[in-house]
Amino acid sequence: MTGQATVLADVRRGMIPAHIYNDAEIFRLERDRVFGRAWMFVAHESEIPAPGDYVVRRVLEDSFIVVRDEQGQVRALFNMCLHRGMQVCRAEVGNASHFRCPYHGWSYRNDGRIVGLPFHREAYGGEDGFRRKGQSLLPAPSIDTYNGLVFVSLDPHAPPLREYLGDFAFYLDYYTRQSEAGVELRGPQRWRVKANWKIGAENFAGDMYHTPQTHTSVVEIGLFREPKAEKRKDGNTYWAGAGGGTTYKLPPGTLEERLRYVGYPDEMIARMRATWSADQQKVIGDNGFMVSAATVFPNLSFVHNWPKVADTDAVLPFISLRQWQPVSEDETEVLSWFVVDKAAPEEFKALSYKAYLMCFGSTGMFEQDDVENWVSLTSTAAGSMARRLRLNSRMGLLTDDTTVVPALTREQFAGPGTAYVGYAEHNQRALLNRWADCLEKPVDEAASVDIGSADRS
Repeated sequence: MTGQATVLADVRRGMIPAHIYNDAEIFRLERDRVFGRAWMFVAHESEIPAPGDYVVRRVLEDSFIVVRDEQGQVRALFNMCLHRGMQVCRAEVGNASHFRCPYHGWSYRNDGRIVGLPFHREAYGGEDGFRRKGQSLLPAPSIDTYNGLVFVSLDPHAPPLREYLGDFAFYLDYYTRQSEAGVELRGPQRWRVKANWKIGAENFAGDMYHTPQTHTSVVEIGLFREPKAEKRKDGNTYWAGAGGGTTYKLPPGTLEERLRYVGYPDEMIARMRATWSADQQKVIGDNGFMVSAATVFPNLSFVHNWPKVADTDAVLPFISLRQWQPVSEDETEVLSWFVVDKAAPEEFKALSYKAYLMCFGSTGMFEQDDVENWVSLTSTAAGSMARRLRLNSRMGLLTDDTTVVPALTREQFAGPGTAYVGYAEHNQRALLNRWADCLEKPVDEAASVDIGSADRS
């Protein structure tokens, strides 16, 4: 990348070179240095509940079969035959005890082991030419789970997922662990937008400032519980570990009263109280903050919202998990799942799903507002003038780098990390600083794997 040191230095001081949102050279670096190292979400265990259940998911160009094998173990297998490289699984979802390559018929168990090779003796001389024993589809270099979320890393030396998440796991529980039963996912809905992947990740990580402008119409037509879009300034932004997010400030009340305010029924509230830690309850019940949008670096985001239902004053909460899957420097595939507590009443699940579709499905009202901005930004970032422009992302800082408002104390906010009330871009800077750290570190060449050599022991 031309002038890499200067670009990264500008990013770290909050003056963002506009062209990073549409630059082919930067995208090549991101592919290896960000997505080649980070933990990447690929599925949730509820999507593959039974032995043989599988989904096919990508980490950029790499296709993985995420499957529960016959022993119940979750695996992520590189979707490429050992023979001539054909995809062995062409369906996106299903159940199979074996995967058979359509090109030459090599077949594999759902734990990856090769079990079938047509004309093995005639074509290879049997085991003397190709030793089937011990051969399997390539597994993801690293695989780990948290609250049923399945992640893979292309880095065989990646730290444990829980270590990678760090203190953000505290907040991840609000979205993915509302009871001991865990959550279940529906989806994903999938669509492509002509926008750079970083824009959505930054937006969900901490952009409360856009709500009064971009989404004011949604509030004005009465589809949101909060009476004014600018109420966002009373919430906070927090950053902890590998991620950060935003909150709303709730009216005074107890934990139960505040959870009822956003639409949760009493039976779900009782399970939340039994499941969440004392500090997790305190953030809502004592400090009065309710989690909204969030992002785990690099490209996994969450949203928690509670729109009004029809012509009543009732509101209904929903949770969405989404991934900003890069296609190129100027195109992103969005994968969007609906998330709901597995133990929730069936009526709640059905209504919550409708609320999700209305707001953040592929045709959701919030979705349409956001994408228009992101496409425009990406398109403009491709021009020559964008290489001269430094975007000001220093909201919340004075010229001497001191903060406009002090960070909240532990008494004011019981969650880990650093939190600030009001509009600021602390989280966007934190995410891009982590991005800059990744781009600064060269990647070691991955070791190759020899398949079926005759002298292999």
